[in-house]
This record gives sequence, C-alpha cells and structure tokens, in this order.
Amino acid sequence: MNAFLLEYLPILIFLVIAFVLGGVLMVLPFVLAPSKPDPEKLSAYECGFPAFSDARMKFEVRYYLVSILFIIFDLEVAFLFPWAISLKAIGGFGFWSMVVFLGVLTVGFIYEWKKGALEWE
Repeated sequence: MNAFLLEYLPILIFLVIAFVLGGVLMVLPFVLAPSKPDPEKLSAYECGFPAFSDARMKFEVRYYLVSILFIIFDLEVAFLFPWAISLKAIGGFGFWSMVVFLGVLTVGFIYEWKKGALEWE
C-alpha cells in the first residue's frame, strides 16, 4: 500500500506547487503595485464615454443570430484540426466525408448570406 501511495507523490507535489505559486501570484500585485486611485480610475469605463443607459438593455435579435453563426462556423474549424492530423489513417473515406461535411456547411453559409443574416443594418 505504501508503494502505491508513493506513485501519487509527484502529483501531490505538483498540486502543492501550483496552489502556492497561484497564491503568491495573486497576492504579489497587492503588495508591490502602487495604489493611488483617483476619480478617473474609479469611474466606469465603457468605450471611452460614460454609460448612457441601463446595462440590462435588450439586444437586437440579429446580434444573437450573428453570434450563433460565428459559433457554428468556428466549430467547423475545430473539426478540421483532428481531421487534418489523422487524414493518413482515415484514408479516402474520411477525406470524402469531410468534403461532404464542408459542402453542407458551405451551402448553409450561402443560404444565410443570401437571406441577409450577415448584413448589419
């Protein structure tokens, strides 16, 4: 049992070092950094001018549509990396299945473009 627990000792040492280093790096700026707050530093910053309305205002639906489209096409790129790495192993079937996948996404992108979903008015 003792030898079994010794195998976990490097992990325990790593976690202790990580927590100590994290704590030191969080406390160190409070100790070393100069703190001279003035009204300008303490004011709310929003694009260079004071806030003019409530922060909980409603956004236009188009904003959400564009963000969802971005996530969809961003995930497309996430699927391309493992596919490109394992292309030799998966062969022709994997290549053509990815071509079909990209084709479907391209058709969807063209459809969204023609519908005007990417236009910001």
